Amino acid sequence: MNALFSDTHPTVEALQIQLIRRMPAWKKLAIVNDLNETVRTLAISGIKQRHPAATPGEVRRMLAELILGEDLARKVYGYAK
Repeated sequence: MNALFSDTHPTVEALQIQLIRRMPAWKKLAIVNDLNETVRTLAISGIKQRHPAATPGEVRRMLAELILGEDLARKVYGYAK
């Protein structure tokens, strides 16, 4: 198998892959959920840093634009104020 990550020793990488394959599906989904929450938290933090006076609603709208794109966010949430 080719190395997936150039910064990980092939033996360690093989062990990681083996452990992930043995992991139950619910655990894999929990990990993905945690990663999604982390990304969302970081995105919100970035929005608040760039727009410190934004209301919680404005932050939610800006997050929606990041996630959905401007057109879909407009269809779902209406026009930004």
